[in-house]
Parts: sequence; structure tokens; C-alpha cells
Amino acid sequence: DEFVNTFTVKSFKKGEIILENGKVENELRFLDQGIIREYYATTDKEKNINFFTDAGFITDFSSFAHATATKKYQECLTDVDLRVLSKEIFSTFTNQYNCGKLFVETIFQRIVVNKETEEFNHFVNTAEELYLDIMKTKPDWLLQIPQYHIASYLGITPETLSRIRKRI
Repeated sequence: DEFVNTFTVKSFKKGEIILENGKVENELRFLDQGIIREYYATTDKEKNINFFTDAGFITDFSSFAHATATKKYQECLTDVDLRVLSKEIFSTFTNQYNCGKLFVETIFQRIVVNKETEEFNHFVNTAEELYLDIMKTKPDWLLQIPQYHIASYLGITPETLSRIRKRI
């Protein structure tokens, strides 16, 4: 309870960028409500790598843990409510209660497993197979996220996604 109570609530509007390439992640951020897309961007293109629709941590833990610049962006696709904890307060809390190492290790393990699974699936499956998997495991994405963002996540054009949707 004490740990949860150390978080503050921040609200963001649709379209706001809450994480930007080149910045160091200095907060633990937990999604309470809303939808966030995570993506990489260059001057001429963007590639969606994840969507956050459920309650959970959305922090770039690599940047947070190592104080390195992130390569990611995160944008609010809807109005968003986050619970936020500064790295300084997190460090004080974890030093005081000696639980931070286990917390960070557990989160990192989960992230690594999820990332490896996702990378493997993107490597071995076709865009149609990936779309079918989204239909089965993340149907809320298809109801709440614009199709052009889903197409980017699948690595295809919106027109190709439209053809896939007509076939199935």
C-alpha cells in the first residue's frame, strides 16, 4: 500500500507524446486508463512496436535502469491517466525496503520473455497469421486502435491489411 501511495496521478490528452527518442526515462509510469502506442521513428517513417490498452507498466525499463536515452516514442491515442513515480523516490523507497532489486528483476524478466516471443512471432509468421493472433489474443486492439496503426505494427500497408481483413 505504501508503495502504491507514492505514485502521483498524471493525465494526458489524446495526441500527447509522453516519451520521446533521445530522452532518459526518469519515471516509473503505470497505465491506469487509456491507450498508448509505442513506436520508433525516423524522419521519413514510423514503425509501431506495441500498444498499451490494459493496466500495467509502460516505462522503458532499459532507459530507466541504465539512465540511457530511449530510442522509442509513446503517444496517447486516447486521453490517458497514468500513475507516475520519479526515479529518485523509487530509489529511496527500494533502498529503504530492500525490495527494488527483486521488483526490477521480475519486470525485466517479463519484458525479455514478451519481447523474445513477439520478435519470434514477427519473424516466423505472415502478416495474416499475426493479424489472426491479434484477433485471438488482443481483440480490443482491433476495436480501439486505428487500422493504419495496426498495419504499421504488422509491417504492411493499410491497403494490404484491408485485403487480409476481407479474406478472413
